[in-house]
Amino acid sequence: MEMQKGKGGAAAATASGGGGGGGGGGGKLLIYTSLDAKDELEERLERCMGIVTSLTSGVSEREANDALNAHVCKGAPQHEEIYLGLFTLILTEPAQAQKCYRDLTLVSRDGMVGLLNKMNQVVMEKYLKLQDTCRIQFVWLVREMVRSGVLGSDGICMTFMKQIAGGDVTAKNIWLAENILDMLMEQREWVLKSSMLIAMSVYTFLRLIVDHHGSPPLQALRQKEVDFCISLLRDRFMDCAVIGRDLVRLLQNVARIPEFEQLWKDIIHNPQALSPQFTGALQLLQSRTSRKFLAFRLTPDMETKLLFMTSRVRFGQQKRYQDWFQRQYLSTPDSQSLRCDLIRYICGVVHPSNEVLSSDILPRWAIIGWLLTTCTSNVAASNAKLALFYDWLFFNPEKDSIMNIEPAILVMHHSMKPHPAITATLLDFMCRIIPNFYPALEAHVRQGVFNSLTHIVEKRVLAHLAPLFDNPKLDKELRAMLREKFPEFCSSPSPPVEVKIEEPVSMEMDNHMSDKDDSCYDNAEAAFSDDEEDLNGKGKKREFRFHPIKEAVVEEPVDITPFLDQLDESLKDKVLLLQKGSDTEAQCEVMQEIVDQVLEEDFDQEQLSVLASCLQELFKAHFRGEVLPEEITEESLEESVGKPLYLIFRNLCQMQEDNSGFSVLLDLLSELYQKQPKIGYHLLYYLKASKAAAGKMNLYESFAQATQLGDLHTCLMMDMKACQEDDVRLLCYLTPSIYTEFPDETLRSGELLNMIVAVIDSAQLQELVCHVMMGNLVMFRKDSVLNILIQSLDWETFEQYCTWQLFLAHNIPLETIIPILQHLKYKEHPEALSCLLLQLRREKPSEEMVKMVLSRPCHPDDQFTTSILRHWCIKHDDLLAEHIKSLLIKNNSLPRKRQSLRSSSSKLAQLTLEQILEHLDNLRLNLTNTKQNFFSQTPILQALQHVQASCDEAHKMKFSDLFSLAEEYEDSSSKPPKSRRKATISSPRSRKNAAQPANNEEESASSSASEEEDTKPKPTKRKRKGSSAVGSDSD
Repeated sequence: MEMQKGKGGAAAATASGGGGGGGGGGGKLLIYTSLDAKDELEERLERCMGIVTSLTSGVSEREANDALNAHVCKGAPQHEEIYLGLFTLILTEPAQAQKCYRDLTLVSRDGMVGLLNKMNQVVMEKYLKLQDTCRIQFVWLVREMVRSGVLGSDGICMTFMKQIAGGDVTAKNIWLAENILDMLMEQREWVLKSSMLIAMSVYTFLRLIVDHHGSPPLQALRQKEVDFCISLLRDRFMDCAVIGRDLVRLLQNVARIPEFEQLWKDIIHNPQALSPQFTGALQLLQSRTSRKFLAFRLTPDMETKLLFMTSRVRFGQQKRYQDWFQRQYLSTPDSQSLRCDLIRYICGVVHPSNEVLSSDILPRWAIIGWLLTTCTSNVAASNAKLALFYDWLFFNPEKDSIMNIEPAILVMHHSMKPHPAITATLLDFMCRIIPNFYPALEAHVRQGVFNSLTHIVEKRVLAHLAPLFDNPKLDKELRAMLREKFPEFCSSPSPPVEVKIEEPVSMEMDNHMSDKDDSCYDNAEAAFSDDEEDLNGKGKKREFRFHPIKEAVVEEPVDITPFLDQLDESLKDKVLLLQKGSDTEAQCEVMQEIVDQVLEEDFDQEQLSVLASCLQELFKAHFRGEVLPEEITEESLEESVGKPLYLIFRNLCQMQEDNSGFSVLLDLLSELYQKQPKIGYHLLYYLKASKAAAGKMNLYESFAQATQLGDLHTCLMMDMKACQEDDVRLLCYLTPSIYTEFPDETLRSGELLNMIVAVIDSAQLQELVCHVMMGNLVMFRKDSVLNILIQSLDWETFEQYCTWQLFLAHNIPLETIIPILQHLKYKEHPEALSCLLLQLRREKPSEEMVKMVLSRPCHPDDQFTTSILRHWCIKHDDLLAEHIKSLLIKNNSLPRKRQSLRSSSSKLAQLTLEQILEHLDNLRLNLTNTKQNFFSQTPILQALQHVQASCDEAHKMKFSDLFSLAEEYEDSSSKPPKSRRKATISSPRSRKNAAQPANNEEESASSSASEEEDTKPKPTKRKRKGSSAVGSDSD
């Protein structure tokens, strides 16, 4: 509340205590800790600001405008530099804000679409790090854009609303809530133009009212929020009704406030007063709340942390993540209300894939169980339980998802053993909520709960419920109440049903799935901790794990009536014709007429969103099933892209990018994308498969920038992920084009590669390998391949083997990726080690290769280094001997204290003299009793002499057998070793060392003779012998 509104002048600068703000070090934009690296986005924004400053400093205003316009006209990159530079100046220089905003409106060539996308990115990713001055100025800029009616500014408003944290009454959070609310109240007419903004605003501030109580400033803010919400609910109730049943939940929380008390009377007794289409509370309660609303009440940071916990953290290793989350967000009394938001989000939004559900990743029920145990007040606990069971109360199997009700039953089931009190309180709540939630609708609630339990058993979430409802750990009164409310589920099967592990359980859904561990839920009790395991009758351990649930596709009749009333008459007629169209050709003709009307100059672009809703509903069938024809021919591909919806793509391909209709169609696709994300990969398919789109794949980049994501990389990865989940064949079909057309997005990280190798089979792998070898596909390049292979070390075994097969199909020198050896541990990375070993055996050893191989730590069970050295001994003995000699002498010549600090091209490369000697000793043992005479070569023997002369006694003792080879070489100097001649012709270096054989051998012989007289050789003699052993000219 202490932070002030930005005024675009000096006042804003003083509001935050100057330009620094935020109480931390850092740049002009972001706050840093001492450990943070410089942010790439901030560096880019500051570079752009520097460009703008250089163009405008020291010249008149007119000259500055001319310079900016001239720079913008050079091309899209220059246009981006200018608007990003002006944007950064607005954030960091409040005194120049008004002027910069005026310049921004004058130079913008895309209606500020690019800037809005970048603003969204900054708010989503960097808002928490923004300096206070920048936050103030950011809100000021959004206010100005709203006043100017900039198209798309509603999106940035909603992104800011998402950053208002629930359960947080700190000054900065309250300041943001108040400023956004003031903006929306000032621009009420503008707000009323966007039905989505109305619904999101009401959902946000209805939820925040609960947090704002106590001090006079908070009471004043609360009253403004009440007035704002009541005004929108009464004037635009049906726009708010799209929220669904969670609107009722939020209204229940504020029902004691007089204004809402009166609203409740109208909802119950006079619903028509709110809207002629509104029939009462039941209409809302039977409507499932969309994911986008449930996700809207979590800040991006909370959402990222929760998604990480539910997709990456292993069950049993979650405590430190939960402790961090609790310290960050759940440690204050005000944060009690946030638990409801988190539980609703987990139930309604976090729907893990089958792969995650059947893995050891932290399950949803465990997080919810933890949240329930952290409630410290009875009111918060009751609200959290209601949030958990909310979708049960009016559950309809045809409309609602099993995934929304599954966490509650599993929390009760798994808590029975370690936390029976949690199970008991949840079962008690489930029974008591039926008559008490809304007495007038008791029959509906009872039916909803009954439907939920029936669906849970049908879908085999639990095999049956009797062990839960009639468990001896529950008190008698509760068990009696459960038997009274749910007699159908309380009787144990008689005789007991045994679900055989070998038998697949037939599921009433599209695919039949083997539920092998089904019996583990029948009579067993599970725990929160994954290290508690029961033994079955046969003494075998059983693993408690939830198994994948696939929801059946229910064909619902298409109802677009709510949207039709919002369309112009002519467009409405065409949409109705489209709905009635009996065949594809007729629908295509009507669709072309709709596109033509959209492209007319007088078309009201505010209708694009409604039209997109109609099209998405009418063509739902387009987005189900496989897109790619079974047999791929020119004819079948052309036929597959003849769908009515693809006409938008075709028209887009036929236009020039500077055509005004081009941006209109992109806006239509952007609206469609919000409502049906699969449209993204359908566009990719059209651009690849259609003859009309030949060479137009770059249109996808324009599409990505037009979406709310506004970023090609993010959009591409999301679309390919959706494609991966829906149609693996299509993913493989698109892969060559995606890598070819968007190399910067695909080759710089392993994200897309991981998506591909996670789902392909061996035949599809072979097909991709062929594409690589024929030159149609490049999946790796030298500058990033090492990082990608390092990323792949955490993937599944088959995924890693696929990755290495694809890498080996490329013509990339192995030396490019040899530094990966230092990341490979023999127990953790067998896949990469075996692939690398097989590839190294085909290579001639270079000194860098040998160095990396020898850099591996010695371990008795790790045979990698010995294996490859032995192979090179057989194939390239002379070359290997030279490299080892060179490395031994280099490592021996450096001071001992510095050996552990030295590194090669990689910081991880640490090669010590002891490591080399250990590996050589292992090799010596491996070659014992073989005919291989590697250690009789002159370079090896000379190097060992050199090392022995200067190493300490401990090393001499440890490697005495190895050094004895060199001594034998000295003793036998009168008759040259058998391999001497071979060594002398192996390389120029060997010939050079062999140039003075007589002197060297005489010196060695005399040294050896003197050493025989004394068991402890004198250091001076070792030094002389060592110097002669490397072919010195001093003799």
